[in-house]
Amino acid sequence: MSDPRISLDKILPHAYPFLLIDRVIEIDDGKRVVCLKHVSCDEDMFKGYFPHDPVLPPLYIVEAMAQASGLLLGTERSGGAFLSMMKDVTFHKTVRPGDRLIMTSSLFHAFSPLFVFHASASVDDNPVAEAEITLALTKNE
Repeated sequence: MSDPRISLDKILPHAYPFLLIDRVIEIDDGKRVVCLKHVSCDEDMFKGYFPHDPVLPPLYIVEAMAQASGLLLGTERSGGAFLSMMKDVTFHKTVRPGDRLIMTSSLFHAFSPLFVFHASASVDDNPVAEAEITLALTKNE
Protein backbone atom coordinates (compact mmCIF):
# COMPACT_ATOMS: atom_id res chain seq x y z
CA MET A 1 0.00 0.00 0.00
CA SER A 2 2.53 2.60 -1.02
CA ASP A 3 0.23 4.44 -3.46
CA PRO A 4 -1.21 7.61 -1.87
CA ARG A 5 -4.15 7.51 -4.32
CA ILE A 6 -5.92 5.00 -2.13
CA SER A 7 -9.65 4.49 -2.40
CA LEU A 8 -10.66 5.30 1.19
CA ASP A 9 -14.03 3.55 0.92
CA LYS A 10 -12.29 0.23 0.21
CA ILE A 11 -10.38 0.38 3.51
CA LEU A 12 -12.43 2.42 5.98
CA PRO A 13 -16.04 1.59 6.88
CA HIS A 14 -16.92 5.29 7.21
CA ALA A 15 -18.94 7.35 4.75
CA TYR A 16 -20.00 10.97 4.46
CA PRO A 17 -20.52 12.82 6.73
CA PHE A 18 -18.36 10.82 9.12
CA LEU A 19 -15.42 10.08 6.83
CA LEU A 20 -12.95 12.63 8.17
CA ILE A 21 -10.17 12.13 5.62
CA ASP A 22 -10.26 13.88 2.27
CA ARG A 23 -6.97 12.62 0.89
CA VAL A 24 -4.00 10.41 1.68
CA ILE A 25 -0.85 12.47 1.18
CA GLU A 26 1.67 9.75 1.93
CA ILE A 27 1.63 6.15 3.08
CA ASP A 28 4.58 3.90 3.86
CA ASP A 29 3.62 0.22 3.69
CA GLY A 30 1.82 -0.13 6.99
CA LYS A 31 4.31 1.93 8.98
CA ARG A 32 3.30 5.58 8.59
CA VAL A 33 0.52 7.57 6.96
CA VAL A 34 -0.13 11.27 6.40
CA CYS A 35 -3.69 12.39 5.57
CA LEU A 36 -5.50 15.65 4.88
CA LYS A 37 -8.89 16.97 5.97
CA HIS A 38 -10.11 20.29 4.53
CA VAL A 39 -12.23 21.72 7.35
CA SER A 40 -15.22 23.37 5.67
CA CYS A 41 -17.68 25.78 7.29
CA ASP A 42 -20.50 23.82 5.59
CA GLU A 43 -19.98 20.69 7.69
CA ASP A 44 -22.87 19.62 9.93
CA MET A 45 -20.69 19.51 13.06
CA PHE A 46 -20.46 23.31 13.08
CA LYS A 47 -24.22 23.87 13.23
CA GLY A 48 -24.57 23.26 16.95
CA TYR A 49 -21.07 23.24 18.42
CA PHE A 50 -20.22 26.84 19.32
CA PRO A 51 -22.24 28.11 16.32
CA HIS A 52 -21.20 31.76 16.86
CA ASP A 53 -17.50 30.88 17.15
CA PRO A 54 -17.15 27.61 15.19
CA VAL A 55 -14.40 25.18 16.13
CA LEU A 56 -13.98 21.55 15.16
CA PRO A 57 -15.07 19.40 18.14
CA PRO A 58 -11.92 17.85 19.63
CA LEU A 59 -13.30 14.31 19.46
CA TYR A 60 -13.60 14.70 15.68
CA ILE A 61 -9.85 15.36 15.63
CA VAL A 62 -9.26 12.14 17.58
CA GLU A 63 -11.59 10.26 15.22
CA ALA A 64 -9.71 11.66 12.20
CA MET A 65 -6.42 10.43 13.71
CA ALA A 66 -8.01 7.02 14.35
CA GLN A 67 -9.27 6.84 10.75
CA ALA A 68 -5.78 7.69 9.49
CA SER A 69 -4.39 4.94 11.71
CA GLY A 70 -6.93 2.49 10.32
CA LEU A 71 -5.57 3.06 6.82
CA LEU A 72 -2.32 1.44 7.94
CA LEU A 73 -4.15 -1.82 8.60
CA GLY A 74 -4.98 -2.03 4.90
CA THR A 75 -7.53 -3.99 2.93
CA GLU A 76 -5.94 -7.36 3.54
CA ARG A 77 -7.40 -7.35 7.03
CA SER A 78 -11.00 -7.52 5.88
CA GLY A 79 -13.53 -7.36 8.64
CA GLY A 80 -12.48 -3.91 9.77
CA ALA A 81 -11.26 -2.42 13.00
CA PHE A 82 -12.69 -0.25 15.73
CA LEU A 83 -11.30 2.29 18.15
CA SER A 84 -10.45 0.35 21.28
CA MET A 85 -8.51 2.84 23.41
CA MET A 86 -7.15 6.38 23.47
CA LYS A 87 -4.25 7.22 25.75
CA ASP A 88 -2.32 10.41 26.48
CA VAL A 89 -4.68 12.53 24.38
CA THR A 90 -3.52 16.13 24.30
CA PHE A 91 -5.06 19.12 22.51
CA HIS A 92 -2.85 22.12 21.77
CA LYS A 93 -5.07 24.49 19.78
CA THR A 94 -8.47 24.75 18.15
CA VAL A 95 -9.25 23.88 14.54
CA ARG A 96 -11.53 26.24 12.65
CA PRO A 97 -13.37 26.26 9.33
CA GLY A 98 -10.92 26.90 6.52
CA ASP A 99 -8.07 25.03 8.21
CA ARG A 100 -6.21 22.19 6.52
CA LEU A 101 -5.92 19.49 9.17
CA ILE A 102 -2.99 17.11 8.64
CA MET A 103 -3.11 13.78 10.47
CA THR A 104 0.02 11.66 10.83
CA SER A 105 0.04 8.19 12.32
CA SER A 106 2.79 5.63 12.84
CA LEU A 107 2.43 2.03 13.92
CA PHE A 108 4.05 1.72 17.33
CA HIS A 109 3.22 -1.81 18.45
CA ALA A 110 1.24 -4.72 17.04
CA PHE A 111 -0.09 -7.67 18.99
CA SER A 112 -2.99 -8.87 16.89
CA PRO A 113 -5.86 -8.22 17.17
CA LEU A 114 -4.64 -4.95 18.78
CA PHE A 115 -2.57 -2.33 17.00
CA VAL A 116 -1.14 0.72 18.79
CA PHE A 117 -0.37 3.92 16.89
CA HIS A 118 1.27 7.23 17.73
CA ALA A 119 -0.91 9.82 16.02
CA SER A 120 -0.81 13.58 15.71
CA ALA A 121 -2.72 16.36 14.00
CA SER A 122 -1.48 19.75 12.89
CA VAL A 123 -2.56 22.90 11.05
CA ASP A 124 0.09 24.95 9.23
CA ASP A 125 2.82 22.85 10.87
CA ASN A 126 1.48 23.82 14.32
CA PRO A 127 0.55 20.91 16.61
CA VAL A 128 -3.18 20.60 17.24
CA ALA A 129 -3.48 17.22 18.98
CA GLU A 130 -1.66 13.99 19.71
CA ALA A 131 -2.64 10.63 21.10
CA GLU A 132 -1.76 7.01 21.43
CA ILE A 133 -4.56 5.19 19.62
CA THR A 134 -5.33 1.48 19.85
CA LEU A 135 -7.41 -0.17 17.14
CA ALA A 136 -8.82 -3.68 17.49
CA LEU A 137 -9.48 -5.86 14.48
CA THR A 138 -12.92 -7.35 14.22
CA LYS A 139 -13.39 -10.95 13.21
CA ASN A 140 -14.76 -11.68 9.78
CA GLU A 141 -18.10 -13.39 10.38
